[in-house]
Amino acid sequence: MLPKIVHLTSAHPPFDVRIFHRECVSLAQAGYKVVLVAPHEQDEVRQGVQVRAISKTHKGRLGRMLGTVWAVYKQALAAQGDIYHFHDPELIPIGLLLRLQGKKVVYDVHEDVPTDILSKNWIPRPLRGLVALGMRLLERLAGHLLSGIVAVTEPIAARFPAHKTILLQNFPHPQEVAALEDRPYAQRPARALYAGSITAVRGLFEMLEAMQQLQDSPLRLTLIGAFAPSALQAQAAQHPGYRQVDFLGYKNRPETLELLSQSRMGLAVLHPIPSFLVSQPTKLYEYMMAGIPFVASDFPLWRASVGDTACGLFVNPKDPQAIAGAMRWLLEHPAEAEAMGRRGRQLIVERLNWGVEFDKLTALYARLSRTGAPRSQEA
Repeated sequence: MLPKIVHLTSAHPPFDVRIFHRECVSLAQAGYKVVLVAPHEQDEVRQGVQVRAISKTHKGRLGRMLGTVWAVYKQALAAQGDIYHFHDPELIPIGLLLRLQGKKVVYDVHEDVPTDILSKNWIPRPLRGLVALGMRLLERLAGHLLSGIVAVTEPIAARFPAHKTILLQNFPHPQEVAALEDRPYAQRPARALYAGSITAVRGLFEMLEAMQQLQDSPLRLTLIGAFAPSALQAQAAQHPGYRQVDFLGYKNRPETLELLSQSRMGLAVLHPIPSFLVSQPTKLYEYMMAGIPFVASDFPLWRASVGDTACGLFVNPKDPQAIAGAMRWLLEHPAEAEAMGRRGRQLIVERLNWGVEFDKLTALYARLSRTGAPRSQEA
């Protein structure tokens, strides 16, 4: 009998790519009974996953970190899972509480949270170091007491006990790779695509500056996602480069994949803040999956992730002129750009795909089901 898996999130949308599409759906397809507790409008079953909705009435960070977290805990108990797998650092206290009740609990660490805290503008600067230290200590406690740790990058994995930690990278799902329309590159519109949270530190204004410098070209920038904070959209709309922008808001997974297949290049020019330097370049993999070259921040970890494969251009993300120059080069050299896209897609098909990663996750669950605690890092 396969264990019943209950995934928990208080901060992510219910159909998050990593949580829902990669982990939960893959588990359901493999025969697991899967419950996802997440903020949503209603309970429903989607793609074999039972979604248990948490009310979105709790507003603000404090409301979410108190009211929403407590609601997640109550739903977690009601779900009666064999293994609980949570995805937000604010859920560490309930993860520890579930563990104290004898439950098997896994913490999925999406980012280097203590480092990320040092760049949070909503935390007063004098307090950031203290808050970061507190989170580091809390995560250290979680690493020792919880049943298993799932880390998205090697630098994050290195902060937790090796014997109970697995590396589970955000590579594209083979089913999405196979289903994505391989549209001839020459038939794609002159579109640069950015998909994800739209923020200043993720390069919003550098992208706008670059588009202003490209106003003599047919290239347009398509933004998919949400502005954070929402008031940032009005500020961006005042920028001259915004005239060459198509903001489409949130798009579901099929719509996003369709837009990927209709673009010439993808952008990921995140600022070199500490947390981004150790983050995984998920956007790069999705652009590669779609057979389009990328223009991306020149971070050592990002370069290492694609190795010697020439499938995009790395630039200084704080230099709009360099970003514009890379975009112009790809637009004016379509044969070379198409070849980059083909190499990137091949790398995804052969090595950087979710099929390999998913085996690690099921191996972790199998160890927990047998022993209550993993004994080896090997999958």
